[in-house]
Amino acid sequence: MDFRAAMTQNPRPAQPERGADYAARFPNLDPKLRALIEGAAGSAPFLADAIGKERAWLEHALLEFGPAVAGLTAPLEGAVPEALRARKRRASLLVALADLSGVWTLEQVTHTLTDFADFSLNAALKAAHQRLKAKLPDTLQDFDTSGFVALAMGKMGAYELNYSSDIDLICLYDDRRFASADRADVRSGLIKITRAAMRILSDVTEDGYVFRTDLRLRPDAAVTPVVMSMRAAEQYYEAEGRTWERAAHLKARPVAGDLEAGFAYIERLRPFIWRRHLDFAAIQDTADIQVKIRAHKGLRDTADVAGHDLKLGYGGIRAIEFFAQTRQLIAGGRDPSLRLRGTCEALRQLAATGWIESHVAETLINDYTHLRTWEHRVQMIHDAQTHLVPAQDEAIEQMAGLLGQSPKEVKAEMRAVFERVHQLTEPFLFGSAQPEVTQRPAGGAATPILPGSEEITARWPKYPALRSERASELFEVVEPLVLTALARAADTQAALLAFDRFLSGLPAGVQVFALFKNNPQLIDLLADICATAPALADYLGRNARVLDAVLDGGFFEDWPGLDGLVAKIAPSMEAETSYEAVLDTARRVKKDWHFRIGVHHLRGLIDAHEAARQYADLAEAILSVLWPRVTTEFARKHGEPPGNGACVVALGSFGMRACHARSDLDLILIYDAAGVETSQGDKPLPARAYYARLTQALVTALTAPMAEGRLYEVDMRLRPSGRKGPVATSWQAYQDYQQKEAWTWERLALTRARAVAGPRSFCEAFEAFRGAVIDLAGPDEVLARDVAEMRRRLAAEKWGQDLWDAKDAAGGLQDLDLFAQLAALIAGSPERASEAQVALTEPLVGSGARAQLQEARDLYWRLQALTRLVSGGALVPEELSQGGQDRLLKSTKCVSIEALETEIRLQKSAAAQIIEDGLGQFIATTENEVSNGPD
Repeated sequence: MDFRAAMTQNPRPAQPERGADYAARFPNLDPKLRALIEGAAGSAPFLADAIGKERAWLEHALLEFGPAVAGLTAPLEGAVPEALRARKRRASLLVALADLSGVWTLEQVTHTLTDFADFSLNAALKAAHQRLKAKLPDTLQDFDTSGFVALAMGKMGAYELNYSSDIDLICLYDDRRFASADRADVRSGLIKITRAAMRILSDVTEDGYVFRTDLRLRPDAAVTPVVMSMRAAEQYYEAEGRTWERAAHLKARPVAGDLEAGFAYIERLRPFIWRRHLDFAAIQDTADIQVKIRAHKGLRDTADVAGHDLKLGYGGIRAIEFFAQTRQLIAGGRDPSLRLRGTCEALRQLAATGWIESHVAETLINDYTHLRTWEHRVQMIHDAQTHLVPAQDEAIEQMAGLLGQSPKEVKAEMRAVFERVHQLTEPFLFGSAQPEVTQRPAGGAATPILPGSEEITARWPKYPALRSERASELFEVVEPLVLTALARAADTQAALLAFDRFLSGLPAGVQVFALFKNNPQLIDLLADICATAPALADYLGRNARVLDAVLDGGFFEDWPGLDGLVAKIAPSMEAETSYEAVLDTARRVKKDWHFRIGVHHLRGLIDAHEAARQYADLAEAILSVLWPRVTTEFARKHGEPPGNGACVVALGSFGMRACHARSDLDLILIYDAAGVETSQGDKPLPARAYYARLTQALVTALTAPMAEGRLYEVDMRLRPSGRKGPVATSWQAYQDYQQKEAWTWERLALTRARAVAGPRSFCEAFEAFRGAVIDLAGPDEVLARDVAEMRRRLAAEKWGQDLWDAKDAAGGLQDLDLFAQLAALIAGSPERASEAQVALTEPLVGSGARAQLQEARDLYWRLQALTRLVSGGALVPEELSQGGQDRLLKSTKCVSIEALETEIRLQKSAAAQIIEDGLGQFIATTENEVSNGPD
């Protein structure tokens, strides 16, 4: 690289005589390079001193810039402490000149400073280890695999070190690697190494220092050793970790020692750093930190920039960092793309993902560059760890000289940047536009604005969600907004009671109330749910985190379809390294999308039939991503699946893609061992036992109650021989059974069967076999008689007289679906969808009756789907709120509950008669044809 050709600017000497003196020491340099030295030495005494000491080296370095930069981190020669100090002086000088001349961008400047800090830390630690090696236990002889790691925090972790920065470190060791009896000696040895290394870096000698070091970011720094065990640190963060410690770990980076152990530690801390929910409570925590900093430092807003703190003051560097970091903490748990260390790259990604506007990001990045540049110029003057704009005329002249500007120009530009940054960042942290709390008498209790609400609101302070002072403070802000929103409901009392159940079900309130405070639109959504679907409100009380999904940009977009859904959910599950984390992530993802479908259905954005398809898509997407992880985890112990593997088959409503909000999953598993008798693994299993236990592993993955609850309830009773049969069926046995032994009800179930996971070739083979069995299901009259007998048994044992039960009744959903499945078998049709199967009844009952059955099934499904969403159990119309009744009527297209009642009665009666007549006529006709025989 030609340094001279890359120059875009030059500093001017604040003290021309000194500048000219130092420039004259380089008579052989190009005039442009001499002017750079003149400006640097004439405005920064520290740089002048370094130029004087490194004259010969500097002249060569400016002519051979690339090799000179590479030489800063080349292997050291001689005693490490002295060699590092000499190397640091050269690094400071070369970086300063590349910065002052415009040869390097801010990013290149900070990256080079950080690279040198990484190099210096490693050199110091290895030198200390080598010096103490003879006295260390055997387990610490190899430092790079010792389990010890130094984490770079703050600006060093983010490659953002400033010119005279100290380096923030946390030093840890993995105590799990050592026997209990050895841990004390190991820790003692690592503490000695760390202290020796820190002395090498920070002790000031006649040659200066390398880096000031700060180890106080570790947990409880006042009482814990400079090297902590990872286990102790993890336990601390899990139990007591605060928002500022999460923010500090955003930038954490293993830089020295056993890097593999360091990255594993960071991975274990991921749940602490990146919360699963949108963490709006971080805003208040950050604002509190900002207030404490300002109070402690005595910072005030001032029109005079002299003495202003570039880092901590109003409109300063920290304001921009907090602005970016807090948003990262809010959303980074859900969006891995936001897990970035650098401030500018975080701002750009926040804009790309819609969390901030693009012009705001670009403005802050530009202003951040100005602030960091000014910070560097202030520090270059005396190599001082300061962030204050000089107050004395001489010093401000020196700073302006390094910038190549006049003091007046610099001050004007600073005022504009401070004000702009303040205006952009302050409202976010301190909520200048937050709603005011009104109607609040002395004592703090909310004035009820709903008739008869006093008794209900009086018990709220006793709920778990409101037990902390912080939660109570936040709720004071949102409570009037909640009550106002509930007052708009058609049935305010029912809505209030539903909200009361929601509130009582919240295990904690800070995160939820902070979410409401910063996103008032969620209050309106919750009020709507309370007014129309109390069961969904109860669900929210137990799973309030799903409200985060509403704030994702795509919540109200069109459904992505099965393939699009898989593409959206797979990355978050595949990113997890532990099996347990995969299962928890699957539950979290399912809840988010399940809630989305329910809200869309409730608000009429989709109808009951579209909701049915979406619920089925969600179950299939989850299963298709989860199944490979289940098989991989199982194979870890027992080897790869023997033979051709297994396919998971969906039956019932899942098989025909028509699920509702509370559907379980009807599944069977079919395997093809292909003659392989035993798996090959650490713990091999016979093929039959292998697949039986693999099936149990899948069921456990779906049904096990975990931190995020269950995924789905699973029903495997539709497998061959029902509950008496094995949980996994071999492919050959399944084919033999279906062809020779299957009952009519099993043939009916097959009309809805669908392979949803497993090897593509196996799934295709299953589909081909299914089609062949349906095409040759057996004598039609036998099938019809069996269905007629099934109807009689169901009527005697299961079907009741509850008018509002859309499913279990003569002429109801189950009755109609049995008849439609029979029609599919008689027609030899592979159609699964209920609408298509009902259409196949036309040859049995005629076009008019077929249309009647389709109309009845449409009504039943609309009734069933909304019932499962709004009430969760059996439908009792008079127990629904007014809002719930209104949604029910809108969904079923009836003008009143009385009209709906009449319509259900008529449809059940008509459907039952059509089915009975159709079956009877078909049986009689086929029996007559059989008895008469061919002509």
